[in-house]
Amino acid sequence: MIRYLPIPDGLAGERLDAGLARLLGISRSRATELIAGGHVRLDGTPIAKSHRLIPGDQLEVDMTLLAAPAAPRTIQPVPGMGIVYDDADIVVVDKPAWVAAHPSNGWDGPNVLDALMASGFRITTSGAQERRGIVQRLDVGTSGLMVVAKSERAYSVLKRAFRERTPTRVYHALCQGHPEPPAGTIDAPIGRHRSGEYRFTVSAGGREAVTHYDTLELAPGGALVEIRLETGRTHQIRVHFQAIRHPLVGDLNYGADPTLAARLGLDRQWLHAVRLAFDHPVTGVHLDVRSEYPADLAAAWDQLRAIG
Repeated sequence: MIRYLPIPDGLAGERLDAGLARLLGISRSRATELIAGGHVRLDGTPIAKSHRLIPGDQLEVDMTLLAAPAAPRTIQPVPGMGIVYDDADIVVVDKPAWVAAHPSNGWDGPNVLDALMASGFRITTSGAQERRGIVQRLDVGTSGLMVVAKSERAYSVLKRAFRERTPTRVYHALCQGHPEPPAGTIDAPIGRHRSGEYRFTVSAGGREAVTHYDTLELAPGGALVEIRLETGRTHQIRVHFQAIRHPLVGDLNYGADPTLAARLGLDRQWLHAVRLAFDHPVTGVHLDVRSEYPADLAAAWDQLRAIG
């Protein structure tokens, strides 16, 4: 079944994957699946997900894939994922590295949402099917604290809180070299990298992104920094520290030294969400939770300090 979708003025300049998700009321990952399969055409020709929409154009969408039932997922617990706080409305987890926040197109590894359901947690149905209950996300390779909504009220209130930037999100990162000045703010917009891969970059046409940092301790060739996010763009900390020429140790996608990463035994970026503070979405009680460094990051930091 072919559906014809004229592009309204309100989607001018929007990427195809984002615009299609809004037009059809589906998740972005589902829209990406349609596009990747060649089911979305313009003037009879399949178009890429990065295509920018032009008002007045008409998309041709083969809806057959959406009509078919989605393939079942294997839902299983995630060893090492800690529960830091839990009540009827929210659950705060301590996410290990190499675990996604939620199921997504192109990722077949473990994720927080499925792990919670496999452990018997009841999650709100609010939000897109693949992201229900998710109000914030951490990169697959980033460990630490994140909150998931269990009730509809909690989801609504927390989504608004993160949109209004009221929760406190603190990260510790190990960057290469010694930032100068040792404390400051990186205010630089972030957009998708021109390579078309799942990478981002500082871009004049990107979205506002603000990162505050403070150096905690120096070691030979690296610095342990504390970071507070004012905005929450994808890969924000990693992109901003690459932009000031101090990439995160182990972050090979964003300019880190592979030799140093191998010497410290790191297969991911040295980045951990150590603190999350916010008002409970239902009771209003202020919650302030913290997380210790996981073993791989602690060992890498100790090894770098020992060099001196």
